[in-house]
This record gives sequence, C-alpha cells and structure tokens, in this order.
Amino acid sequence: MDELSVMICDDSALMRNLIGRIVDDTEGMSVCGKAENGLDLIEKLKTTKPDVILLDIEMPKMTGIEFLKKRKELRLDVPVVILSSVATEGAAVTMQCIELGASDFITKPGGTSVTLRIGEVTKDIIEYVASYGSAYAIMHGKQIPEPEYYTHQIKLKEAERAVIQKKGEEAAKSASIRSTEAMPTTWFKTKPKEPVVITPEREGGKIEIIAIGISTGGPNALRDVFKAIDPRLKQPILVVQHMPAGFTKEFANSLNNICPLQVSEAVDGEPILNGHVYIAPGSYHMFVERKPLGNFIKLSQDDPRNGHRPSCDVLFESIAKNFQNRALGVIMTGMGRDGAAQIAEMRKKGAWTLGQDQATSIVYGMPKVAFEMGGVQKQVPLREMADEISKLARDHLLA
Repeated sequence: MDELSVMICDDSALMRNLIGRIVDDTEGMSVCGKAENGLDLIEKLKTTKPDVILLDIEMPKMTGIEFLKKRKELRLDVPVVILSSVATEGAAVTMQCIELGASDFITKPGGTSVTLRIGEVTKDIIEYVASYGSAYAIMHGKQIPEPEYYTHQIKLKEAERAVIQKKGEEAAKSASIRSTEAMPTTWFKTKPKEPVVITPEREGGKIEIIAIGISTGGPNALRDVFKAIDPRLKQPILVVQHMPAGFTKEFANSLNNICPLQVSEAVDGEPILNGHVYIAPGSYHMFVERKPLGNFIKLSQDDPRNGHRPSCDVLFESIAKNFQNRALGVIMTGMGRDGAAQIAEMRKKGAWTLGQDQATSIVYGMPKVAFEMGGVQKQVPLREMADEISKLARDHLLA
C-alpha cells in the first residue's frame, strides 16, 4: 500500500508541528512538506507532490485566499482543506475559500492553550486528510486503503485512552510508553453486502417536500447540485450538512449566490415555504412540525445522534413520520452511517429516495450504508443529481 502525502501550510511553526505530528502518528500517512505561506507553498509544490494540502488563511506574503486564486492560474488540482478560525469573520472568509475551489475546512483551536486543545480537531484532521487525500491519490494511481482505515485508528486510540484513565495515573504512564511502541492498527475491510429488499407500505405519492443529508465532501457537492437545480422547482428542500456552528449561515449565503432558489439558514418556528432551501444551523437538529396552518421548521439541541448535531437521521425520521410516501429523501457523500437508518424508514413508508453513487462520492460511507439497508431506490452520480431531483419533483408535483 502507498502512503498519503500531506503538505501543511501555516505561518505558525507550532501549528505546523502539532498538525504534522498528528499526520505522522497515523499509520499510512506522512507529511511530505511544510510551508510558511502561500509563496513558500508554491515553491515547494514544484518539487513535492502531495495528495492533499492543509492550508491556513491568514499568512504573510501570500494568504490562503491569494494562494487559491494562484492555484487556479497554475491549474493545480491537488485538494485543499482550509485551517479556519472559528470567528464570525473567519466563517465568511472560509466560504470565500470554498467558492475559490477549496474542498472543505477544519476549525483549528484558538487561544493560548492550543497545544492542549489540538486533540479536539485530531479526528477532523485525520478524517479530512483520509477522505480528500484518498480520493485524489486513487485517481492518480496510488494503492490506498479506504478512509475508514485511518479513522479506525482514532477509535482504537480513544478506546485505549479510556482504558488508561480507568487504570489510574501511574498505570497511564507506563501504558502510554507501551502504546507508542505497538499501537494496534488492525482493520478489517468490510465486505460489500447485498442490499436489503424493502417492500414499501404504499406506492410513492406526490412529493410535498425534499430532504437531503450529506457530510464529508458536502460543501462542493451541494454547490454542484444547487447551481444546477431547476429554478421552477416548487417543493421546499431541507438540508442537513454536517458543519460546525458559526459557519452554516455563511454557507447558506454562499449557496444562495449560485442557486436559482432562495437559500437560507433555518430559523426555529419559521414556516416552510415552497421553492425555498433551508440549511440546518450548526449544533442544532432540524425537523418538521406539522400544524393546521402548514409545516414549520423546528430546531433543537438534543443530544447528538450518530455523533452529529445536526443529524441527518433526525431530519429523515421527521420526514418519514410526517410525510410518509409524499417526500423525496436524498443521501450523499459522507463518512459513517448518519441518515442511513432513517432514509430506509422513509423508503419503507413509500417515499422516493436517491443516493449518491460510489464513483462520485468523496467518501462512500453514508450512501453505501443506506444502499445496503435498502433505503436507496436509485444511485446517482453527482453530475446528474440536480437533474434527477428536479425531474422527480416535477413528475410528482402536488397539483
């Protein structure tokens, strides 16, 4: 197997070293270079071929945004994941980076305790490097494991830490020494499963609402879908994109600039209007409440489901309950299984369902599990997703 090569570009030597350590400590990944700013990065890319770049935004000499503009000129296709500030102004700049071609972003910890808090983003760093780097590496002929191989190592380390904490501080010291010498990284690739056959309780009806669940790879995938969606589409669309608080409003604004339909961050209690796209706010579950006067958005900060808030399962569960066969569910690129169980429930109730196909998913995790559980009627490549959604919505419009 080949290794994933990672380039880190950040003006902070501390951040470069901390992130570099996370990458190098993950079996199957290695840092191929470090750069202090965009100019330095361009020079290093002349002699180094990474599978993914982790890029800071605010840097001297050449910022992350300036690099992304230059990247287009130089026709560099290596995926870029932004290392973003959590600040509100950082969210707007981060979305500008997405518009300029960045694949996704990670919010790095701020403040003076960054060394202690770097563990908060370890999972994100490994997941995003694995997801975007693997897709690029495979496209360029490398033999790379599935992204889950890398994230499985995080789970093993978390489990080990939990055991160590129970043993006590003294045992922890000796155990931590042993763990660095022989960290178990055994990972068993899951075999493809034949999809479960679901017999819907009723035939598909008129589509009153559309629900989309998406995660890793989502920012650019949703841009592709919404810039090509039918401007005459009548049904409302509710979207759960796994994204941290503080960024979803800017993300909705970014989509609104390219989508022929109105796109906004969802607000608790607002009526659901036809032809409108609602993005679930970061850190809030989104679901539908039906009242005599119409359908309304409801938000909650109940516990995360499948490790996520917002959760695709929460939205799909609400749609299955309130609309049964009068809905369209769509599950797209993402790691894990969030949304799979409840889009299968939607299908059981008779709803129409689509899943993104393996070839065009940055991570074929969520749509794969949904397909295996019988929740996907049809698998669709990303380039055809907007047309497929639009056609189903037109053909099954409630008069």
